[in-house]
Amino acid sequence: MSPTCLVVDDSRVVRKVARRILQANGFTVMEAEDGQKALDACHHTLPDCVLLDWNMPVMNGIDFLRALRAEFGPEHPVVVFCTTVNDMNFIEQAIENGAQEFIMKPFDEDILLGKFAQAGLTGTANA
Repeated sequence: MSPTCLVVDDSRVVRKVARRILQANGFTVMEAEDGQKALDACHHTLPDCVLLDWNMPVMNGIDFLRALRAEFGPEHPVVVFCTTVNDMNFIEQAIENGAQEFIMKPFDEDILLGKFAQAGLTGTANA
């Protein structure tokens, strides 16, 4: 069974790029355009991992992460933060609140899959 990833980003383009990379590497991909929709999706089907944007309307990434960890615990699903904000305070805040990895936008296939591998995630295409 292929691992599942919830891609959470208010940019349709970013979601599309991430979906294409992840599906090509054996992941089943779900999408949400804000943190509240992502939390609702997790209540329906908890994914193996979440690729999470920081700045979004309705509920931002850090608020989603706090809610996710409060409900589902500190380890699962694996969360990889993805943002344009290049600030150590943001990175530290993400890790302190339960993110396992952090990548900067724009990302490519090597960067995304490398961070997923560091977080212990692999798709079926490369397994």
